[in-house]
Amino acid sequence: MGRQSLHTMSWVVSTTPTAISFSIYSYTSTSRFSSLRRLPNPNLSLNALPWHPRSRPLTFRTAALLQDAGAAAVVTAGAYGLGLTFDNLTQRKIIEQSLSRKLVHILSGLLFMVSWSIFSTSTEARYFASLVPVVNCLRELLRGPLYYVLILLVCTMVFWRESPIGVISLSMMCGGDGIADIMGRRFGSLKLPYNQQKSWAGSISMFVFGFLISIGMLHYFSALGYFQLDWFWTMEKVALISLVATVVESLPTTKVVDDNISVPLASMVMAFLSFGF
Repeated sequence: MGRQSLHTMSWVVSTTPTAISFSIYSYTSTSRFSSLRRLPNPNLSLNALPWHPRSRPLTFRTAALLQDAGAAAVVTAGAYGLGLTFDNLTQRKIIEQSLSRKLVHILSGLLFMVSWSIFSTSTEARYFASLVPVVNCLRELLRGPLYYVLILLVCTMVFWRESPIGVISLSMMCGGDGIADIMGRRFGSLKLPYNQQKSWAGSISMFVFGFLISIGMLHYFSALGYFQLDWFWTMEKVALISLVATVVESLPTTKVVDDNISVPLASMVMAFLSFGF
């Protein structure tokens, strides 16, 4: 009658104050005898296993830093190239200088916000992203761009991509206010009764495009999983924020406070009251 045998291997876990170790034992059983013997590798540390998250901490951290540094370099170069492109168009008299600066104002902020998704999930990612507006600000040390850059920095470092507040504030400043200025200059013959420097065309454009761009950006970051929103209530809240930002932009306070400060700050306050931090 043939012999039947059973051969198994088992892992025995032992713990110490500083590490968790494994010992490997082989159990052999036949119809006549059983044996249990310890195989080599008596102290296989859990931390040494390749699948353990602590086995390669420097590698993961380095990868995140490299990703953020590369993303910051690419976005900075893109923003610089955008400015040079419109400068070239202005020099060739293809577009007016005022329109060129306003288009840069609109596109650079919105594209910068879109680029947040290519940065890593590390806590340092927002600081790398903040380098982009700082570096590009050095090209134009003017009053408007400085305030513009300050708002970009606040929204990036404080709110980042996990909060609707920063997304809405930048959408109102870059998209709403920027397009309002363009439309007001082109079709702003009918002025507001309380501010002859502003027009109905500009204010309506501010409300409509501020609302649409804010919703579009919120949907973009929501689709990427950074936050989840109830869209029915979100649209009502964004409409209210757009209305308040439009009213603030239309006030005759430009000589006291720049629109690049008043519009996003008003949007921040309303977004905070609507969505919370």
